[in-house]
Amino acid sequence: MSQVENRHSELGLSDEQVLEMYRTMLLARKIDERMWLLNRAGKIPFVISCQGQEAAQIGASYALNLDKDYVAPYYRDLGVVLAFGMTTRELFLAAFAKAEDPNSGGRQMPGHFGQKKNRILTGSSPVTTQLPHAVGIALAAKMDGENIASFVTLGEGSSNQGDFHEGLNFAGVQKLPVITMVENNKYAISVPLERQIASASVADRGVAYGMPGYQVNGNDPLEVYGVVKEAHERAMNGEGPTLIEAMTERLTAHSSDDNDKAYRSAEEIEEMKKKDSLISFAQYLRDVGVLTEEKEQALNKEIDDEINQATDEAENAPYAEPEDALKYVYAEEGGE
Repeated sequence: MSQVENRHSELGLSDEQVLEMYRTMLLARKIDERMWLLNRAGKIPFVISCQGQEAAQIGASYALNLDKDYVAPYYRDLGVVLAFGMTTRELFLAAFAKAEDPNSGGRQMPGHFGQKKNRILTGSSPVTTQLPHAVGIALAAKMDGENIASFVTLGEGSSNQGDFHEGLNFAGVQKLPVITMVENNKYAISVPLERQIASASVADRGVAYGMPGYQVNGNDPLEVYGVVKEAHERAMNGEGPTLIEAMTERLTAHSSDDNDKAYRSAEEIEEMKKKDSLISFAQYLRDVGVLTEEKEQALNKEIDDEINQATDEAENAPYAEPEDALKYVYAEEGGE
């Protein structure tokens, strides 16, 4: 067997596991593409895309304990929340702002994930606020003697916020089981990387916080998996936090309200598309015989059917009652 054929097995991953990783990546991409169509048709108000970042999100998630660990995702993390158990239907309920939306009951804009049963911490609009929350979860786990990890993601623009320093500094001092992954897509909305960060990398900041910092190819789910798996083992062994910088691509505009043609050339976007992880990972799986033509066709049909059904159900689902606008915001008399 060639070196390429050995990559996932050397990491301890079975053929079934890498095929499941690819399925989740493909599902995230197809959900995202459907949401753009719905937005342009005037049916949903907003999309903030995961396209181009699926490999980092899925590679990292599958290296964690998806039954015990906690995650504090950022707004692009469609792939992360799918891996942690949020369903296609639930994501479309959120996009349509329906009553059954698990994130907020239809009261918050898309991309503000949160689901207690799957240990997905509720996110808010100010960026990087999820990092101290994830550190708090890790502190609670350490205090309670629970052998779990906390995983938090953010963009590289967010790494310049005060919450980043405060959260990582505290995690380093307390040697907490928290894994921080910066999904570096090289743009903080329209501000390019060279105008954001003076250091050679975000990963270089890890040493200042008393933790290892690693920069990885975020377009390679297996490389991300390997580094996050090591970080998870460190956390489980009481060795403290890890900072990971996954270099990836943002294939779309910042959001459905952004015109990236104003600050990115068509040539730059075309070069990004050549690095698309969906294409490269699928080719790897074909090369090793995990993804056959028959499996690929069946997988695409299965996902398309799932998305079509979820779209129809979510579009026709009821909206929340107006009187529920403040539900769970203020204590209700007689409530628990």
